[in-house]
Amino acid sequence: METLKLVVPSIAYADEITAYRQEFLDAGDSMDGCAALEDYPDIADWLHKIQMHANKDSLPENRVLATQFLYVREEDNKLVGMIDVRHYFNDFLERFGGHIGYSVRPSERRRGYATTMLHDCLPYCRQLGLAKVLITCDADNDGSRKTILANGGVYESTVFEQKEKNQIERYWIPLL
Repeated sequence: METLKLVVPSIAYADEITAYRQEFLDAGDSMDGCAALEDYPDIADWLHKIQMHANKDSLPENRVLATQFLYVREEDNKLVGMIDVRHYFNDFLERFGGHIGYSVRPSERRRGYATTMLHDCLPYCRQLGLAKVLITCDADNDGSRKTILANGGVYESTVFEQKEKNQIERYWIPLL
């Protein structure tokens, strides 16, 4: 049985983060829950950005405190997923983004990693004092919907996000 762990990103994972990013770019896929990794070819710059978002004293204006995690398979130290926890909402997150965003490396999908990664992240959300978390997914993303439901997600509504022209499903996971 595989063992996976949530890890705070560091320069020690630079090669894995770079490979993860490249795999998404090659697949033309969306890097959800990766704190805009697609915009950072230099991993040191990305690490600096996520550190700024994790500290209220360096948090950019109109942003929220967030904690980024890597999901690493222990046996080979391979980065299989990323998950980002937003501690509270701004207007966009409250409507469309939610508390948590996540993705699984394209070559590692359909193995249950998203479900276990989300499950493993929920205790951290409880530690933040959250009573429930909002998670959203595109209405046509069956895999993400199944992940959310497997973790106790309760459907609330579907909203239309104008910029990307997406139907977004909203789910709440109770933590208490």
